[in-house]
Amino acid sequence: MALATRTGRRSSPAATLWRSTVGKKAVMAVTGVAMLLFLVGHMLGNLKIFFGAPEFNAYAAWLRTIGEPVLHHGWFLWLMRLGLVAAVVLHGVAAYQLSRRDRAARPAKYAHRRQRASYATRTMRWGGVILALFIVWHLLDLTTLTVNPRGQAHHPYENIVADFRNWYADVFYIVAMLALGLHIRHGFWSAAQTLGANNARRDRALKALANALALVLTCGFIAVPVAVMTGVVS
Repeated sequence: MALATRTGRRSSPAATLWRSTVGKKAVMAVTGVAMLLFLVGHMLGNLKIFFGAPEFNAYAAWLRTIGEPVLHHGWFLWLMRLGLVAAVVLHGVAAYQLSRRDRAARPAKYAHRRQRASYATRTMRWGGVILALFIVWHLLDLTTLTVNPRGQAHHPYENIVADFRNWYADVFYIVAMLALGLHIRHGFWSAAQTLGANNARRDRALKALANALALVLTCGFIAVPVAVMTGVVS
């Protein structure tokens, strides 16, 4: 009787949604939109570096005061980081499980006829791997300052300049931002389809918006290391 009761117990709506293909796609879409909003804000903040060290450092210090006095100093940043980590993990796990589910659904007898993954699929897959590695490096570089060559706490402007004076940091950052641009371009369109925002009349506008977002964000992020390399920011 007890076994029957445990076996017959219904799953929660959240668990049922997560197990479904539609649910996983919805999780990817929602977390993708959340990360996109963060990236827009992050890029705008990064561009303050062109106004000089005092203004950029003041902006970085202000971020630690958001939410005061309700939140303690710096809590907002850590809550935001935890939220972003959760979004990245959910996004990555859903993508991995959907990929495995898609491969498992293909009939084995047609394996030899299986078409190669599309350009968009390969871009999203490898771009996701590159971005995951970049996030780890980025946190160690400019958050914990573990791998920053001249990392000094409370000197974000100086830390960024010191970092981008190393060619390997520039190469890794630029490659990751190019991968990010392609990921946004394909991901935005996929999210629009999942959330039902697209239709025959809006498809053209959504594709143009996806391209514009990818281009603006890529150029905005890459502008910082290029500025340091060329001496515009020093």
